[in-house]
Amino acid sequence: MPIADRSLRLLSVFLLVVLSATVTSLSAAPRLVTTVEGISEYELDNGLSVLLMPDSSRPTTTINVTYRVGSKHEGVGETGMAHLLEHLVFFGTPNHQDIKAEISERGGIANGTTWYDRTNYFQTLPAGEENLEWAIRMEADRMVNSLIREEDLESEMTVVRNEFEIGENSPFRVLMQRLMSTAYLWHGYGRSTIGARADIENVPIERLQAFYRKYYQPDNAIVILSGNFEPERALALIETHFGAIPAPERSGAMQIWPSYTRDPVQDGERHVTVRRSGEVQLLMGAWHIPAASHPDFAALSVLSHILGDMPSGRLHAGLVDTELATRVGSFALALGEPSLLMSYIEVEADGDLDAAESAMLTAVAELVDTPPDETEVQRAINALTNGIEQTLNDSNRVGIQLSEWAAAGDWRLMFLHRDRIEAVEVDDVIRVAETYLTRDNRSLARFVPDDDPQRAEIPAAPELGPLLADYTGREDRAIGEAFDPSFENITERLIEFELANGARVALLPKATRGEKVVGSITLRMGQLESLRGLGAAPGLTAAMLSRGTEQRSRQQISDEIDALRSSLNIGGDSMVSLGLTSEREQLPALLELAADLLRNPSFPQEELDELKRQQRASLDQSRDEPFAVANRQLTRYQQPHGSDHPDYLPSVDEALERLEAVQRDDLLAFHASHYGMGESTTISLVGDFDPDAVRAQLEQLFGNWQAPTAFERIPYRIPDAEPVQLEAQLDDKANATLMANLFIPLRNDHPDYPALELAGHLIGGGFLSSRLSNRIRDEEGLSYSVGGGFYSHSIDEYTTFFAYAMFAPENRQALVDSLTDELQTIIEAGFSDEEVEAGKRGYLQQQAVIRANDSSLVNTLGNNRYLERDLGFQEAIEAAIEALDAEQVNAALRRHFDPSVLNLSMAGDFDEE
Repeated sequence: MPIADRSLRLLSVFLLVVLSATVTSLSAAPRLVTTVEGISEYELDNGLSVLLMPDSSRPTTTINVTYRVGSKHEGVGETGMAHLLEHLVFFGTPNHQDIKAEISERGGIANGTTWYDRTNYFQTLPAGEENLEWAIRMEADRMVNSLIREEDLESEMTVVRNEFEIGENSPFRVLMQRLMSTAYLWHGYGRSTIGARADIENVPIERLQAFYRKYYQPDNAIVILSGNFEPERALALIETHFGAIPAPERSGAMQIWPSYTRDPVQDGERHVTVRRSGEVQLLMGAWHIPAASHPDFAALSVLSHILGDMPSGRLHAGLVDTELATRVGSFALALGEPSLLMSYIEVEADGDLDAAESAMLTAVAELVDTPPDETEVQRAINALTNGIEQTLNDSNRVGIQLSEWAAAGDWRLMFLHRDRIEAVEVDDVIRVAETYLTRDNRSLARFVPDDDPQRAEIPAAPELGPLLADYTGREDRAIGEAFDPSFENITERLIEFELANGARVALLPKATRGEKVVGSITLRMGQLESLRGLGAAPGLTAAMLSRGTEQRSRQQISDEIDALRSSLNIGGDSMVSLGLTSEREQLPALLELAADLLRNPSFPQEELDELKRQQRASLDQSRDEPFAVANRQLTRYQQPHGSDHPDYLPSVDEALERLEAVQRDDLLAFHASHYGMGESTTISLVGDFDPDAVRAQLEQLFGNWQAPTAFERIPYRIPDAEPVQLEAQLDDKANATLMANLFIPLRNDHPDYPALELAGHLIGGGFLSSRLSNRIRDEEGLSYSVGGGFYSHSIDEYTTFFAYAMFAPENRQALVDSLTDELQTIIEAGFSDEEVEAGKRGYLQQQAVIRANDSSLVNTLGNNRYLERDLGFQEAIEAAIEALDAEQVNAALRRHFDPSVLNLSMAGDFDEE
């Protein structure tokens, strides 16, 4: 920046500070607009909207600043500008010159996202006055004082271009973009938020700065604060920092015009075909529908679930059950202006795409000819409202979701949409199907002239003032307690015991928002000889557990989970993990269902056939996915086991052979010989429940279930392989992946482990603020996503250093040079005192946030029960990290870490470098 420009910039900052004091003293207090279910909206004199959603049960606070600008607001030559700004405002202001590092030092996590109607920035920090004030002050500062410099654009442009290239690797994403641009001839929704490559590469900094000045203003923004904070204090801080920003003069170039572009009524089918390298075929359909605020949107959401849900949906019955497709789905985009209902079909590479398209259109037509019944409609309502209720019980998720509905017109629409879904009746679904899912209102892949068009008039979005004027929502939900996530408090509350079969249980009861409960059950099964040579059977057995029991079909299981307003997920192989989320009242029924899934699976043949088709398609798709290929080739080079070993990683062809070889009888036999509980089993629950009742129920459900085969852990072995650089050529892939690793014979109770853990955080951790990110992403613009760190085993002397990066293939050598040079520089020059101190603060605050997250805490408690450790082990590690200085970290790193033996694996299109 020229000296004169810098002087003017500093002068403007000084004047803004002076003005802030004057304006703050004269402005009126924030005006309360409305309160709905514990969420209050305020408005400042400068037009800023503020939502406060206090939740004292959270250990964190999330601030979300949403600007009402997205890709739909961009003009010719401006595509991708909203997204570019999303990146550039992280480059700082005169007062906050390294925002990413400041967030990391406070143990926070943050991100920004761009969509059609909005751009938002959210960060979650440990709760507390200092972090709250800093976050509000920083967000207010970068609202109007972000630097937006040409040199930052030059480096970040290549990062955004790399992000663009990552998207170009996804057939689903590319096809959806093409379909959107086909469905919308004029409206901005037809443009991808990432923008055109030419615009990303060539946009003048002056246009970007003007775009920023126009849209990043208080009268075009909404601040959403959720989590643990004192509302009066938060509102005072918002008034002090955001209220000091004057409302802009909305005239001339600063005028924001209402969006008035609308596509004409579609007068015939539209078709698009994308031909690219890939391993699976995809079909998509799109139908124009009203905006999310329109009364019909709720019925259309129900209709979309009836059409696309797996396994209850019409598309599943018409395509997956008939083996024409491997996966199907449908969704209605919740946008502020006339939107789309979309469906998608995944077909195997050698499948009949024409037959699949015909079956898809038949399933859509039958929604009118054979309308949904009460059971289908109620099932969809239960599933959708279950998702909404789970969101409302999580203040972090609610805070983010509120910004989506605010962008669609008004945040209260989220609650109104819930109410409308619950009121949907069968006739409503039939009506919207007849109105909108017409032949000439769809976009597919072909054009067919027709003299008798079937058109659909899309109504305008309603006036939101009258629609929401008297809306107050329902009673406030339970917000839980202010929980102290300290080691001492968790240990004091923790209840540990064993079931009759030896299973180890950890319970942490506490009051939570919406009386939420999070739980985990982990079964560790078998031993080397009992698992040897079983191929895909253990993994398929685990994947089939939720697809039917002796008493329940797959559909009944799905319906019951939705009716309980809960979630339940199972996965694994010889170690099976069941994760659950529920509410206090529903927990007993969900635990009973979980026991039925684990103990009484029926392994229906038709479900096994479907699962094998889906896994076959996933394996085929992984053949040209850069991350999967790079990871598989590196792991296969290093694996120390023969092909019959349980930990052997097969090639894709071998995996397909193993998949096809498994029969239903194999699953029955593996379940009968291995499933059960013992001392290696762990069960953990955190949340709002009666511990005595849970203990009794767990004993009743599982206490008599003994594993037939005793568990014996298979040790990890460091591979005996020479350092290597591997490459895989993948045609027609715009983005490539690099993975790197090396091994160290050390476990996490070694005296040097705390230093290595912190060193890993400094090398590749934090929020976009680390040695690798600073150099490779920020300084050289070689990668959109880059990071790394150390992972140490708790039992075996097995520590891995890993690093990864996504990059443009032509930058392969530059990336490798930068990575290896930076790692060698770290070894030679070491970390500075300031770097280590900042890293310690950020790392330790991150650990506190992780410990306060119920899902993370559940896993920690379960692992500790298995390892026969208490929280004192982690407390000692954190104390050791806090006591470290730069000399100790550098010395430990030099003792154990040698970048010259780093293994590299890359996959991408390198033929035209």
